Amino acid sequence: MTTWYEATVVKIEQATPTVRRFWLEIKGDEPFEFRAGQFVTFDLPIHERRQKRWRSYSIANAPDGRRVLEFCIVRLEEGAGTSYLFNEIKPGSSLRFKGPDGAFYLPKNIETDLVFICTGTGVAPFRSMIFDLKKSGQPHRNLHLIFGARRESDILYRDEFEALAAQSIDFQYDIALSRDENWSGNRGHVHQIYLEKYARPRPDVRFYLCGWSQMVDDAVANLLVKMGFSREQIVFELYG
Repeated sequence: MTTWYEATVVKIEQATPTVRRFWLEIKGDEPFEFRAGQFVTFDLPIHERRQKRWRSYSIANAPDGRRVLEFCIVRLEEGAGTSYLFNEIKPGSSLRFKGPDGAFYLPKNIETDLVFICTGTGVAPFRSMIFDLKKSGQPHRNLHLIFGARRESDILYRDEFEALAAQSIDFQYDIALSRDENWSGNRGHVHQIYLEKYARPRPDVRFYLCGWSQMVDDAVANLLVKMGFSREQIVFELYG
């Protein structure tokens, strides 16, 4: 039986010109547990038909036992769901959701290096995974986050990941920007980074991909065909 939860929006922050961070506190005493990488589905009052009201978003914070969830949401130009969230929702507003759902999470025993490849708000489940590993103390090997966006103003959670990279010898952080002429770092798309750094196939690495379908499709093709990794080494979640 599906459990629906009521939550109150306690904070909203403009993260980039097109992305907002939403914090929701779950009402009541109903237990809510999730695994880092999972998502919930909101029921938004935007249509008469139930399934046309549902919108799913990954939880961006690590599980910590509290009843506050964070979501990182991009405003779509023709999206009724994000138009409602950006125009109507304010601190104090109520939202209804079900979940958690999804199998996009890490195994209990991590025996390989992990490479997280994402674009835009596809970083949300990886933020949850990475900080869950760090806070829980779960044994793991090397972690590598490769983030892609158009411009420097579109980089999400930059300060957090740069700080983690500075203090953790097992965490590497790379950014690729495709439309910023003033950017001194990697120019172009995320593909050039993993194509170079993982050019030689090896069995002790696993790739997690999250973002728009074109990026994920291209990355899967590159990893399988161009680079020779096995299908079992690739896990992905599509955002559109």
